[in-house]
Amino acid sequence: MLQNGNITITAWQNDLLIGVSRALIDFSFCCYLSDLAVDEAFQKQGIGKELIRLTHEAAGENATLILLAAPKAVEYYPKIGMEQFKDCFIIKRKSN
Repeated sequence: MLQNGNITITAWQNDLLIGVSRALIDFSFCCYLSDLAVDEAFQKQGIGKELIRLTHEAAGENATLILLAAPKAVEYYPKIGMEQFKDCFIIKRKSN
């Protein structure tokens, strides 16, 4: 999973990994931010927002950043300025 991401950005406090952003990108049109996670003890400090900003910066500001929110995080993204897009379609992966 980590090996095949085009962009991986991490946040650390000393030797402790506290956040990660992993994205897949074509470096032109779109960037799919597939994983965004911040340790619960460090949430609400702007770490997730900064990971998103750095991911978009690495992708290039002309690339559209796309993210599918986990149900618990749906309310978070509009608060940091992301636009909710209702016309999204998926085929869920088959479980093992």
